[in-house]
Amino acid sequence: MSDPEPCRMKHTEEQTGLMEEKQQHVKTGEKTLSQTKSISLLKRRDKKRFTCTQCGKSLTCKDSLNRHMRIHTGEKPFTCDQCGKSFTQTGNLKVHMKIHTGEKLHECNQCGKTLSRASSLKTYLKVHSKEKPHSCSVCGKSFSHLHSLKLHQKIHTGVRDYMCFECEKTFITAKELKQHQRIHTGEKPYKCSHCDKRFSHSGTLKSHERIHTGEKPYMCSHCDKRFSHSGTLKSHERIHTGEKPYHCTAFV
Repeated sequence: MSDPEPCRMKHTEEQTGLMEEKQQHVKTGEKTLSQTKSISLLKRRDKKRFTCTQCGKSLTCKDSLNRHMRIHTGEKPFTCDQCGKSFTQTGNLKVHMKIHTGEKLHECNQCGKTLSRASSLKTYLKVHSKEKPHSCSVCGKSFSHLHSLKLHQKIHTGVRDYMCFECEKTFITAKELKQHQRIHTGEKPYKCSHCDKRFSHSGTLKSHERIHTGEKPYMCSHCDKRFSHSGTLKSHERIHTGEKPYHCTAFV
């Protein structure tokens, strides 16, 4: 019979060593910091055994690794039968299909905006509450969502996991990479339902469609005036607050 694989032997030796260390501390009746760290390390290694060969990220099961690898390979096996758009996961395809069916079950009670998922509505409501409980420990900037904070922190750490194979430009998120790649491909997957104009980004499409619908989801908290775009609202609110964030540096 052939010998076990080297990586399996290494894991077994580490596990045995950690167990011996644990037994030694138990015999003396002491629960040391070394024991706690060793057990914690072993548990983490047991939980995440599958590592991506492209970026080093560790995952808990082979299926998760296979899904993750699609970020690097660009594989999109799930295709919409209405418009031909493809996705890396079935869940993303299901959400996308609601664009065609028009299914939007969850309505914001502040501005009337409708969303396809309850979780999306919960996230969206923080736009109105302006609640930002997650703060960056480096620069103090606050965010409504923990995920947004984690992405922001990569600006400070310099971590950029996603690279364009066309021009080698790197990005913090897979979404940014995907959007960037449309510069090279010329892809414009988002089509206006009113005038057939096409866009590279869904956000640009949504902003454009407000020209046709007249929707103004952003309301001033001081005078109730409404706006089509969040940037226009921010500029308007400075009339009330007196904020002047832009300074001339010529005579400083």
